[in-house]
Amino acid sequence: MEKKIHYGWIVILMGLFTTVAAHGFGRMAYTLLLPAMKDGLNFDYTQLGLLGTGNFIGYLSMAIIGGFLAARFGTRAVITFALVLMGITMILTGLAKSFSFAFAMRLLTGLGNGAAYVPAMALGSAWFAVKNRGFATGIVSGGIGLGIFLSGVIVPFILASYEAEGWRYSWYILGTIVLIVAFIVFLFLRNQPEDKGLLPVGQEERKNIEKAPLKNKVSSLDWSKVYRMKALWYLGIVYFFYGLSYIIYVVFFAAYLVKEVGYSAAWAGGLWATVGGLSIFCGVLWGALSDRIGRDKGAALAYLVLGISYIVYALFKFEAGFYLSAILFGLTAWSIPTIMAAAAGDLVGPRLAPAGLGFITLFFGIGQSLGPVLGGYLADVSNSFMLPFLVAGGISFAGMIFSFYLKKPAEKY
Repeated sequence: MEKKIHYGWIVILMGLFTTVAAHGFGRMAYTLLLPAMKDGLNFDYTQLGLLGTGNFIGYLSMAIIGGFLAARFGTRAVITFALVLMGITMILTGLAKSFSFAFAMRLLTGLGNGAAYVPAMALGSAWFAVKNRGFATGIVSGGIGLGIFLSGVIVPFILASYEAEGWRYSWYILGTIVLIVAFIVFLFLRNQPEDKGLLPVGQEERKNIEKAPLKNKVSSLDWSKVYRMKALWYLGIVYFFYGLSYIIYVVFFAAYLVKEVGYSAAWAGGLWATVGGLSIFCGVLWGALSDRIGRDKGAALAYLVLGISYIVYALFKFEAGFYLSAILFGLTAWSIPTIMAAAAGDLVGPRLAPAGLGFITLFFGIGQSLGPVLGGYLADVSNSFMLPFLVAGGISFAGMIFSFYLKKPAEKY
């Protein structure tokens, strides 16, 4: 008799679809649409930057709250609603004629993005035992790179096909795809293995946790223990270093190549596409590695590789150096979010995993907010992007050191 595929793998596939739609289409596609929107709406760069800021404010707000909502109302309902909100507001973005309307739509899209992304990243903790959790979470995070890659294929084609109105049609088409994904997710996603009468993937027998309450055990109703857990605060601090460092590299990646080194925008775009393609697989790689060697050592090694990629980018100003940096970053880009999501689930258990991940995302978000300001200031005072990348490398190495002291959970959920 053939062995059936565990439904957990279907759920993880739904998580992958969610991150493709939420991050790849709803968030990352804006980078490609920005120049066309500038021409079409006669916005200046300050206004375009504010649209990005509005989207991030929405994302961060709901990334924190959305995790708790998913723990309360169920992951399926929250992700479905979030994707519907994203799809509608992305379509409406294509109708924008004023800055205020465009800002409102990008803010609402950001709210949907955060509410979809965090619960999706926590699906591995709900459906997989500890020994497989990082690998499963890595598959979901692979949707970020896949979404970037697909946006890079779809958006330029639409822009070329519709010329001046191409940015509007891009939002219409991407928003429609997100609505289709919402429908598929609603049909197939389930909140917990118990909904299908199953145990988590990799768990041989049901553990009676209720008979042995431990210090780190969190009741599905006692949310206060999420923000009272010291180990989770420390995990958030470790996540902060990633937000602060990686965003410097991402924001100034192309500007450094074009404005300082002298490469064409097309060459810089091609190198960034290489990063996106490689990053599709990095979550699976690092998630599986953290399953094997531990979240602490996995995160430390990831921070080491990321730090080297930033420093190589700053110091080796020739093609081989830039490609080496892009390859190292691409293979490690979403390593820390994957490991942090798995580690949060390890600490608080499957039911509160979205709330735990939402909590530590606050620390990541603060770092991601400060990074561009810090990087831009350092570039201004030094008249070079070299210093920001070197500082990003140093911050990443600090994250490596802090990672070695991550707490291991007392209970394996």
